[in-house]
Amino acid sequence: MSVNEANLRHRKAASSVNGSKVADNPTNQKSAAARDYKSGTNWVHEGGIEANPYLFALVVVSPFLSLLLAYVTSAEMSESGSTWRVTHPLTEMLPTCFADVPTCISSILSAGTSVVPTLEGAKFILTFMALALALELLPGKIDFGPETATGHVPKYVDNGVAHCFVYSILFFLGSNIGPCGESDDQLLPVVFGKLSDATGVCSVYTPYNFGIIYDLFPASLSFLNIFGIVFCIFLMFKGLYFPSTDDNGSSGSWVKDYLWGTELYPRVFGLDLKRFINCRFSMTYWQLAGFSFCYRSYVLHGNEMDWGLFFSALSQYLYLVKFFFWEMGYMRSIDIIVDRAGYEIQWGCLVWVPSVYTFHTRFLVQNPSGLSFNTAFGIFILSMAGVLLNYAADRVRDVFRASNGTCKVWGSEPKFITAKYTIVDRKTGKEVEKTSLLLASGFWGLARHFQYFFELTAAYSWCLLANPFKNGILVMLYAMFLNALLVDRAKRDTDKCRLKYGKYYEQYCELVPYKIVPGVF
Repeated sequence: MSVNEANLRHRKAASSVNGSKVADNPTNQKSAAARDYKSGTNWVHEGGIEANPYLFALVVVSPFLSLLLAYVTSAEMSESGSTWRVTHPLTEMLPTCFADVPTCISSILSAGTSVVPTLEGAKFILTFMALALALELLPGKIDFGPETATGHVPKYVDNGVAHCFVYSILFFLGSNIGPCGESDDQLLPVVFGKLSDATGVCSVYTPYNFGIIYDLFPASLSFLNIFGIVFCIFLMFKGLYFPSTDDNGSSGSWVKDYLWGTELYPRVFGLDLKRFINCRFSMTYWQLAGFSFCYRSYVLHGNEMDWGLFFSALSQYLYLVKFFFWEMGYMRSIDIIVDRAGYEIQWGCLVWVPSVYTFHTRFLVQNPSGLSFNTAFGIFILSMAGVLLNYAADRVRDVFRASNGTCKVWGSEPKFITAKYTIVDRKTGKEVEKTSLLLASGFWGLARHFQYFFELTAAYSWCLLANPFKNGILVMLYAMFLNALLVDRAKRDTDKCRLKYGKYYEQYCELVPYKIVPGVF
């Protein structure tokens, strides 16, 4: 029996048990729930944080670690006269710590617990989310995600690009460098400020400082930690008792249910919670944070531009513009179609992304890169090559799928595998055969996830713009984390595809043997 056939029989069993009276028995109920859980994970129920001991260990310490990272880059640490030499973690901090372990532990605990939520931090985050929620009403064409193992087809309004630009404009206009700010702060021509004064808008509105994301970062991240934990508990119970689709169920373990989630596509009043948190909050926050940090650095250091920080912020902003152009592609990625809405993904997007993904730029506010314009611009060009090639790779695959394999790839007819798989229609109980096209040409003929190589190129470039030769290895944190994340994701995607496509995926792997780097891995 092939893996695909075994998976099919497994789902049929889950479906039949669901509709039978045998499930009335408590023992059989637990067994049925476990089988139902597996069918609802959309082809794979192994992997993720709970199956990776290193990532699982990270989960245990991640809330405190995120607070510690917020403290390390804060103005409070710089003003406290801390003896932590964060720019020399290996040569000074670690030796000092090992020389007096009790004091070191006490210092670390004190630093992390000093990061607490404030009313201002909570108000900023809730306002940030409220604006993102309002922008959900922007118009856009209707698009769909891939069909799940239970036959559900998620539906979306494709308005990500509009959200990206409208949010950016509003964030700028509402700040002190917008038309309501002091004339010395405004970036717009004075005529815009006079126009705002004439309309009376500025008389009833006090602009916030453009560096607000940095200023409130520790307090807002602490609030996000609490919010994220409570939100994930809500998601766990919602998936168990009020699921939006049939792609739900319990694993039998509360720990796994909390970490992995109990529902694949949770919605509340029609709002897709995964897209809202993963994209509309998380990616938007990351996108705007870089320029907010850059502004705070510029003012803090006597109106002197840190070119490393500026070009890092610009490159990441453009990368996330690219993301919103590709948002529907993300809605077909492993984060959405495999990973349930639990702590692993939702807390990660609420807290880990703001904490770690912005760390290298946030670090530069108190510790300038010292890079010259020419050096920083050269690294910026490298980062943009990674961003553009990453987009090009994703775009080739999207066009190939949209044309049902009839388009040319790099000027030639594409090579691909027509992979067949079967799902069980839960309404009729009948088997339904489906097909997918697995592209093996262009970028996708070099490695199965060659787009990850370009993404890592951009990530390492951003961290290099923080000048690790001057500021130490800590500024490489994001790139090193992303490296581990993408390697793990490539493995899980391989496992998912082997379960879903069986022998067809084996044929595909023969055509494209490498995962990320051709000839290496």
